[in-house]
Amino acid sequence: MQLGLLELPWWGYALVTLGLTHLTIASVTIFLHRHQTHRALELHPIASHFFRFWLWLTTGIITKEWVAIHRKHHAKCETFEDPHSPQIYGIGTVLFKGAKLYRMEARNTATLKRYGHGTPDDWLERSLYAKHDMLGIGILLASDLVLFGPIGLIMWGVQMVWIPFFAAGVINGIGHYWGYRNFASNDSSTNIVPWGILIGGEELHNNHHSYVTSAKLSNKRWEFDIGWVYIRALELMDLATVHKVAPKIRFDLTKTRCCGIETLQAIITHRYDVLSRYAKYLKQTAIAEISNLHARNPTGMQDALALEAVKHWLQRDAGELPEKEQAALEDALHSSEVLRIIYSMRQELTVLWSHSTASKEQLVEQLENWCQRAEESGIRALQEFSRKLRCYD
Repeated sequence: MQLGLLELPWWGYALVTLGLTHLTIASVTIFLHRHQTHRALELHPIASHFFRFWLWLTTGIITKEWVAIHRKHHAKCETFEDPHSPQIYGIGTVLFKGAKLYRMEARNTATLKRYGHGTPDDWLERSLYAKHDMLGIGILLASDLVLFGPIGLIMWGVQMVWIPFFAAGVINGIGHYWGYRNFASNDSSTNIVPWGILIGGEELHNNHHSYVTSAKLSNKRWEFDIGWVYIRALELMDLATVHKVAPKIRFDLTKTRCCGIETLQAIITHRYDVLSRYAKYLKQTAIAEISNLHARNPTGMQDALALEAVKHWLQRDAGELPEKEQAALEDALHSSEVLRIIYSMRQELTVLWSHSTASKEQLVEQLENWCQRAEESGIRALQEFSRKLRCYD
């Protein structure tokens, strides 16, 4: 007996549910994230309002709240002011209670005032979407029941948990806890998998944190961002205009000695790639040095902790390490000149793009001096990295 307007085989209901939830994910990544939060692209009013309506209908998300919380996440990443950091709250809390963390932060009027600027403030937003944010969810429930009968309740339930779990939980939780990193950004962001399909491309989270204003989240040739495919399709229909994508990393292998302003600018632009390559070049040298320290004095230091500490600060700032790892790192640095050189050279490298009153010419001089000292260090991996650094173009 047909109980809804549409009668489908079991797999038909599954495909419809998956398609509807995927449309919601696409709305989050294209409209809320890349368009509203980071202004990486502009959407035609037709596309913009469709996404806004669909999110109201399927999630009850208020644009200003979502945007403000995400902007604050970037501004205060991995600190006690980060609204949803697994480093602060724990992976379990963010993964399974991420939506609750969002609701808690949404009540912070200071966050909305400081970070929620530029979001929709028209009559529809004030009188319907923000004022009656649960009405859309009720309409969706009624629609699912009318169209699909009792099974529509299950379909509606899946739609209700999809965004809270995958967006608020998986991306904010696992995306700052487990995965691979292309870039040594100043946070713990990771790419969960190289094929950003299930969560609309948001799986490529480390790429995003490294180039936050890029409309395209994939970076390596073997990575795939389905959200970018949708954006390109919208462009072809004149429904979207891309403002910015991450610049490609280029090397001029003919550059062997002198560093110029172009090299400096390329290094600053791709600073997280620079730090990631630094880690890759120096990792084995650092590990070998810790092994040597342990061999010379088996009881003198916690080599396991020191090893973890070195691996972490090669990818992130040492100040973000847990207290025990910081102590182990300080012990290792005190015991090894090689580790001190590797550590100090990394710290000096970051000065090139930190807030400084130095002119471009002075920074170029500092870069050239850095390369010379690296090549005179006697550390082979550091010498090889210095030669690679000169080739950024």
